[in-house]
Amino acid sequence: MKGTNEINPAEFNGNGNGKAVAVLEKPLDSTEAKMVPVTPAPEIEVSAPAEVKTGPETEIQAPLPVPQTPKKKSKKPLIFAALGLGAIVAGNFGYHYWQYASIHQETDNATVAGHIHQVSSRINGTVGEVLVQDNQQVKPGQLLIKLDPRDYQVKLQQSQAALENARRQAEAAEANISLASQTSQGKTAQAQGDIGTANAGISTAQAAIREAQQGVPAAEAAVAQAEAGVPAAQAKVAQADAGIPQAQAKVTEAEAGIAAAQAQLVQAQANLVKTQADYRRYESLQQEGAIARQQLDASKAAYEVAQGQTTAAQQGIAQARARLAQAKEGVTAAIAAVAQAQEGVKQAEAQVAQAKVGIASAQAKVAVAAEGISTAEAKLAASKGGLQQAQATGEQTKVSRSQYDAAKAAIAQSEASVKDAQLQLSYTNITAPAAGQIGRKSVEVGQRVQSGTPLMAIVSNDLWIIANFKETQLANMKPGQKVEIKLDAFGSRKFEGRLDSFSPASGAQFSLLPPDNATGNFTKVVQRIPVKVVFDAESIKGYESRIAPGMSATVNVELK
Repeated sequence: MKGTNEINPAEFNGNGNGKAVAVLEKPLDSTEAKMVPVTPAPEIEVSAPAEVKTGPETEIQAPLPVPQTPKKKSKKPLIFAALGLGAIVAGNFGYHYWQYASIHQETDNATVAGHIHQVSSRINGTVGEVLVQDNQQVKPGQLLIKLDPRDYQVKLQQSQAALENARRQAEAAEANISLASQTSQGKTAQAQGDIGTANAGISTAQAAIREAQQGVPAAEAAVAQAEAGVPAAQAKVAQADAGIPQAQAKVTEAEAGIAAAQAQLVQAQANLVKTQADYRRYESLQQEGAIARQQLDASKAAYEVAQGQTTAAQQGIAQARARLAQAKEGVTAAIAAVAQAQEGVKQAEAQVAQAKVGIASAQAKVAVAAEGISTAEAKLAASKGGLQQAQATGEQTKVSRSQYDAAKAAIAQSEASVKDAQLQLSYTNITAPAAGQIGRKSVEVGQRVQSGTPLMAIVSNDLWIIANFKETQLANMKPGQKVEIKLDAFGSRKFEGRLDSFSPASGAQFSLLPPDNATGNFTKVVQRIPVKVVFDAESIKGYESRIAPGMSATVNVELK
């Protein structure tokens, strides 16, 4: 049986104050009630009061307790605390976001851009070989396509043959010019000479008539003159004999001059060898910086002086030899003068006899002279005709020169045709204009292509970002600022770059139909300005071949 003061742990109320209430088997006085210990127990909910039974000594049942409604705890402090904590978190986040936003500008209106080079043929032709595939990397100047070159090789050969023909025609025309010029000059000179000869013949014939008419008195005078000429001729013989020793002395003097000139030449040549060696040695030293430029110039001047002295010595030898030859000719002339003087004596004696015969021959000369005048006049007329023919040959020279000029023009035209054919032949090899990756290849072997037909495209490896920022975001932007780039193709992967430049106009101004705010109702719209952002080479390392123009990007500019 339970004690009278024992607490039944099954009997608790649900007031939620954390205290247990004991049910006693018998009433306690106030003193005992105060001494009963009340132990706290965990707060539990009791659905119904438990039934207490007494032992066999007594069967007194305690009255059932009345169930009480539990009091709800107020939630206002928790709400206020949550609101305060949220305000603190929101304020902290807002402050940090304000700090971040004040030094950053971001836009997702951005795409990757790059150079796309369209490859096309400059000539018509048939594709003979395609040396690249789609998505292949190429280098500048790399051969991409070969066209069939045979048609253009034939055209080149035709142009070269035409050029060779034009050159041969020019050579023939040039030879005709030279031949016609020489022929014309020769004929002109011959005709002019014939005219002069004919005029001289006429004058001679007229003089002969006068001489023949005056032949008798002249013949008599000639007899007297011939007789007086014998002593004069003898005097000339004596004078010529005296000139021989003088001429021999000049020969001796000239021979001595040759020896002296030869000695001067040897000395000048030795000096030339020495100055030449000095000049070459000074030139080497001056190139090495060992001597001044002035010393080299002085050595060069000495070398040039030695050259002049050598030349002068050689000329002196030539002059001495000329004097020797002249002196020898003087000796020969002196000897000849003696012989001539002796012959003069004989001639003077013969003239005496001849003068006597002159009277008879003078009359015969008159008739001969008259006939000579007629012959000379005929020659004069023929010579004038030859001069006119020579002048006509000069006109032929002008025609040949015109033909030569036309041949030179044909050569220039043929050379231009050869260059054009070579250029057209070179166009059969289509090369890459820049380094990059092949894309949109639409050419195959055997395909007939026309000039300007797109065959493939080369996407350059030089890539950048075109970010279209609002005009209100550009206030603190400037080239060189650091940029963070995210590409949609690579998720959260971040790339680095820098702001390169701003577009000179908004994107709307470059559109097909740019807006005109001066017409109609005006509604202000924030414009977007294209901004060029270049990648940092290190940040895209390993992604070069994966980044392609047209990819979407998000750009964040750090305004520092």
